Amino acid sequence: MKKELEKIKKEILDELENIKSGQALEDLEIKFLGRKGELNNILKKIKDLSNDQKKEIGRFANQVKSEITERIEELKGAFEKKEDSFVDVTLPGKKIKPGRLHPITQIQRELEDIFSSMGFMIMEGPELESDYYNFEVLNIPKDHPARDMQDTFFIDKKDKDGRYDTVMRTQVTSIQVRAIEKYGAPLRCIMPGRVFRAEDIDACHEHTFYQMDGFMVGKNLSVANMITLMKEVLAKIFPGELKMRTRPGYFPFVEPGIEIDVSCTICGGQGCSACKNSGWLEIFPGGMIHPNVLKAAGLDPEEYNGFAFDIGVTRLAMMKYGVDNIRLFNSGDLRFLEQF
Repeated sequence: MKKELEKIKKEILDELENIKSGQALEDLEIKFLGRKGELNNILKKIKDLSNDQKKEIGRFANQVKSEITERIEELKGAFEKKEDSFVDVTLPGKKIKPGRLHPITQIQRELEDIFSSMGFMIMEGPELESDYYNFEVLNIPKDHPARDMQDTFFIDKKDKDGRYDTVMRTQVTSIQVRAIEKYGAPLRCIMPGRVFRAEDIDACHEHTFYQMDGFMVGKNLSVANMITLMKEVLAKIFPGELKMRTRPGYFPFVEPGIEIDVSCTICGGQGCSACKNSGWLEIFPGGMIHPNVLKAAGLDPEEYNGFAFDIGVTRLAMMKYGVDNIRLFNSGDLRFLEQF
């Protein structure tokens, strides 16, 4: 049997020297090393040998097969390199699978179009924000108990008093004073963006999500103006009737504060994990801009007033597309994202 193995080894190596293409190499590999190849037909006879012969012939057979396989792999690499060096420019290009916008981007752009048609400007600000703009100018001074309402990611950077003074912004409201400082009043502005909070994650809470804050500053504005605006936006996002309710709410940067809820479109108001079984989702919190915020922005609250509102873009996307788990939007799962 050893002579048979030496003979087939020589036969294979001789043929490999004359191989001219990758296809011919593949055919030869199947002929000699395939499951029904000539080498395997010889190896099947080993079972009929004595134990001592099995050890000796087995070692030799493995050595033969290893040498042949190594030579085949060398030739494969050479042919692949040769084939890769040639490009047939007349062949059609590879079809590129079209991409699509993320569902949150879709709803954000829809909102931007709606507000732009109403005369609102769009402004962006930094995601890594100062404590001053994220809290202090919004009527939340240092050591104020209202800071406990937001679980915050502070960055390891302290001010002269030894306090952490840089945060991953917890709200895009932080852009509000920046906008008024830059453009003055009267002003209509929306501020879309990503925000970060150390939240306990569940079906309707994420540590990273998207908001769109907006405000109007001028003279003789009222809560009624804000509610009317929100009704108009809802009518454009959700054609047809959608139940809405208004209730008091507390936010340090507005006074009075209100919360506008809409009936949960995911469960039809029956109660589900997305709406915490209440049948309602808080979607538009806001109110009249607090005089302290206007002062921080350089405006006289005796001359100007205004209202501010927040739209939970991620939560709005949940309602518009019937998604019952907020975690899916940041999952990166193409099976989910390709549905939109």
